[in-house]
Amino acid sequence: MKNTKLGLGLAALGRPDYINIRTTNVNKSVAAFKENAFTMLDHAYELGIRYFDTAPSYGKGEQFLLDWKNQREHKDLVLGTKWGYTYVANWEIGFNGKHEIKEHSLAKLKEQWQTSKNLLPELGIYQVHSATIESGILDNTNVLEELYTIKKETGLTIGISTSGTQQSNVIEKALGIKVNGEDLFTSFQVTYNVLEQSTYPILNQLLKENKTVIIKESLANGRVFKSDAFKNYQKNYKTLEALANNHNVSVDAIALRFIIDALEPTYLLSGASNTVQLDSNYKALDIVLSKSDLEKLKQLKTNPNNYWEERSSLEWN
Repeated sequence: MKNTKLGLGLAALGRPDYINIRTTNVNKSVAAFKENAFTMLDHAYELGIRYFDTAPSYGKGEQFLLDWKNQREHKDLVLGTKWGYTYVANWEIGFNGKHEIKEHSLAKLKEQWQTSKNLLPELGIYQVHSATIESGILDNTNVLEELYTIKKETGLTIGISTSGTQQSNVIEKALGIKVNGEDLFTSFQVTYNVLEQSTYPILNQLLKENKTVIIKESLANGRVFKSDAFKNYQKNYKTLEALANNHNVSVDAIALRFIIDALEPTYLLSGASNTVQLDSNYKALDIVLSKSDLEKLKQLKTNPNNYWEERSSLEWN
């Protein structure tokens, strides 16, 4: 039995538009989204999921999680949130422009912490949202010292999330940061999936060092599912569908199980937006891939530059 635990990410549950190639017609009112978020959180909890991951930039995701936490009063939750991005689409459907603005400043950290700390004592992991070399966050002594202060005052695990072609470089740099002789960052939320496997060496290293590894975008924003929009993945679809048929599950369960068997991360996030998707994702825990299956899936890796260029062109819907 692998030690990887499934978690639920709220990126698609807290805002009406998100990057995903699978579109569905849903009621996009705030009330409908809150009701669905509570349904999803309850269902995930019933399945045995205890890690829930959100961020201020996920629209009302952080507020929904806080309201649910306070109403349900479960004592065995581990919550994760982030700071550094602000949601600016203001629930405007089809918002034209950037939905979230990055700012890794001391002022932004202090501002967002005032809200995020309400998730305590269940809050366990506090993360820099999409840390990059360019944003300067990893060289900003004032911000790093403030994060260290939060760590000391609350006992929180401090982490980063990262995206893009420089993920491994960002992790390397973050690993080297110490405040008062202590490692500041001990949790790393990273994209790794059947299409984007370039971070495997450093993630494997992190796990050997007993760091927390959280995998996001495990289904490549929906790109593991058969689509005529991606001619470059037709062979991949055949491999995924054949394995899904062999194991009597859906493609998503195969893609998730690949991550569990190949890497064994601490947490693997489901980005499901309804209970049917979550149930399908959860079946990943019921199957075991053979060495032959794993080898076939390892062959599906793509060029990271192409992967991230493609992701940046996906539309919000």
